[in-house]
Amino acid sequence: MTKSRTWLASGLGLVTAALTLTGTGVADARPAPADSTTVTPAGHAFAAKVNGKATFKAGSVTLTCSVSVSQPSDTGTNNHIPQAPDNTNPAGPVASDINPPTYSSCTTNMPGVTATVTTTGTWGVSMQNGSPASATLTVPTAGFVLQTSGLASCTVTSAPTGPSSVTGSWTNGSPSKITFVNAAVPVKVTGGFGCPTGAVTSAFNAVYDVTDVTDPASQITVSG
Repeated sequence: MTKSRTWLASGLGLVTAALTLTGTGVADARPAPADSTTVTPAGHAFAAKVNGKATFKAGSVTLTCSVSVSQPSDTGTNNHIPQAPDNTNPAGPVASDINPPTYSSCTTNMPGVTATVTTTGTWGVSMQNGSPASATLTVPTAGFVLQTSGLASCTVTSAPTGPSSVTGSWTNGSPSKITFVNAAVPVKVTGGFGCPTGAVTSAFNAVYDVTDVTDPASQITVSG
């Protein structure tokens, strides 16, 4: 009986230790909570315009566009910071729908090949306070289509099977900026000779100036 009680006590001790270790492991695996985010001025309309050039590289094909802008329309709520109190999230990003950015004055790295870009649907951007702060751009399904013509006729469709998001860094300033460096966007490429049909992602590089349209003297700011 004494030995039985000893073995039972030992077994309970092992079970308790195992549960303690398991509980500790689960707690350590939990992600850290996101920082509080506030975007100001609340309710103001904003525009995003490329500073320099935007480039997309899929396989051997590189597209460079010197003009790209998303701006509010006369009606609707796209390209607006949410009204207070929705411009603050105590544990995550603040999101806004935006009009699809246009891309023009585009060239390719392939001689004899021209390119046009069509963007559709409602896009989205969300800003997250942090060190550094970040901005995530969401492309709707097939919301970006690149069509080349000339010596190579290719179609490159971004986010081909569902919405896709890319994250860049946010910098407060005059104007504030969103910077994307080799952000991977899923793509589907179709076409004949010269088309990078094996590519499944495109590397996106761009810097966008974000300006206050409601009050040009104000700045769009992300803080905690």
